[in-house]
Amino acid sequence: MQLFSNDLGVDLGTANVLIYAEGKGIVVREPAVVAVDKNTGRILQVGAAARNMLGRTPGNVVAMRPLKEGVISDHEMTVRMLQALFRAATKASLFTPKPRVVICVPSGVTEVEERTVINAAIEAGARRVYLIEEPLAAALGAGLDIKGPNGHMVVDIGGGTTDIAVLSMNGVAVSSSLKVAGDAFDEAIARYVRRKHGVVIGQTTAEDIKIQIGCVYPRNEDASMIVKGRDAKTGMPRELTILSSEIFEILRRPARQIADEVLSVLEETSPELVGDIAENGITLTGGGSQIWGMDLLLTERTTIRCTVADDPDSCVAYGCGKTLTWMNHMQEGPINIARRRIMRE
Repeated sequence: MQLFSNDLGVDLGTANVLIYAEGKGIVVREPAVVAVDKNTGRILQVGAAARNMLGRTPGNVVAMRPLKEGVISDHEMTVRMLQALFRAATKASLFTPKPRVVICVPSGVTEVEERTVINAAIEAGARRVYLIEEPLAAALGAGLDIKGPNGHMVVDIGGGTTDIAVLSMNGVAVSSSLKVAGDAFDEAIARYVRRKHGVVIGQTTAEDIKIQIGCVYPRNEDASMIVKGRDAKTGMPRELTILSSEIFEILRRPARQIADEVLSVLEETSPELVGDIAENGITLTGGGSQIWGMDLLLTERTTIRCTVADDPDSCVAYGCGKTLTWMNHMQEGPINIARRRIMRE
């Protein structure tokens, strides 16, 4: 290891970007949002300050999320966002080289998408880029012992994708990636409030509803929340009360899709590994796993004990951080997950 090394582990998420610096822990935790002046192309804000601008900007300023469904949708904005976050994570001086970076990618990523992530990180100032599958990083961050042949299952519910994987011997045995996750829940809530109550709400409000009263399993007692929005007919501001039982009815379907995908991954898994998983249980990570009742729903559907990891939001970043120690043994560049999967089949 070099004297002045500043290696970084990056959880490049659809909703948030977390950066782990070697020896320091998580040093950056910011929403993946950029605010840009359209006239000059200058970046005005990155992260939390830009997130507060979503849906509130004047005509010449646009606040946007450069990642969609776990992959980069706006290359230039992602580069500029990473540049700002790398600067915040590393105190650059004459002696420090550019950082080597480990970045996680969803299991269902294609080679083109992998190359986009690598190019974006290098343009943003990384010296070398290594990729790691998201569920593998999540398992490491959740403290699972995946060195041995004993099987473990991780369900990582992020903002744009849900990654499900069976892991053993430091590798992924079976994995799947689903484009149903936190953002899909938010969109379903916003659609429902508009259709049922005739009130238009923004993405941020929909997310607040999900966090405060959202549930994917029946609650013993109904929770309620006052929501402010714009009346779809008159355009005037309106307040209404929403119940958690209403939200349960809407979120049931996307949550069931996640449960079905978990079952289909179990079907593809070898009987020995399924036996291990039944004993070890299923670990849930990612922000979406904190929706009330997600662990109960998956336990009911799979009949296997499901638990939410400690600090599920940060598991992937901690996992990327743990891989920094064996970075010298990792393969640089694309890891061709899709191609490896086809070869296995």
